[in-house]
Amino acid sequence: MLQKTLFFAICLVFFSCKNETKTAKTVVNIESTAKTETVKSSAEAAEIPVLNFEEFEKYLNIEDDNIHVVNFWATWCAPCVKELPYFEAVNQEYKDKNVKVLLVSLDFNLKKLNSFLAKNNLQSEKVLLDDPDQNEWIPKVSNEWSGAIPATVIYKKGKRKFYERSFTKAELENELKNFIN
Repeated sequence: MLQKTLFFAICLVFFSCKNETKTAKTVVNIESTAKTETVKSSAEAAEIPVLNFEEFEKYLNIEDDNIHVVNFWATWCAPCVKELPYFEAVNQEYKDKNVKVLLVSLDFNLKKLNSFLAKNNLQSEKVLLDDPDQNEWIPKVSNEWSGAIPATVIYKKGKRKFYERSFTKAELENELKNFIN
């Protein structure tokens, strides 16, 4: 009886470890390909570009006639998630005023992010900023930024404002009015 119990315990440990190894290999594979490719969610094939800061930085300095609203957020940040509908509404309601919203996710878990995106069907442009050297790139976004989220940059040509706070829809619209001629 002792031999059967010991054999069962060894088999259980062996097969459990094998599954964990497979999962770890899959995660590593996803992370390594995510750096250069667009990743699809298994739920509804939501796509999000995964960028390092060097690839992302161009979004902070677009010289055109649009008002750019760049919101830094994450699925694990409750105030961020709460304000997302306001950014989505502004993106839809102010299209005719040349307002472009970019949602910049700072999530760590790509699977959770893709699931969230598929479930919530966000229409604004989205990117995942995946660059571990935050101390290097945060001041490039704004010298005022401590790194806390939500954070938002609104800019048009030479005018730029940074906000390290959450917004209501009315507050976001009031800030936009400062940029709309």
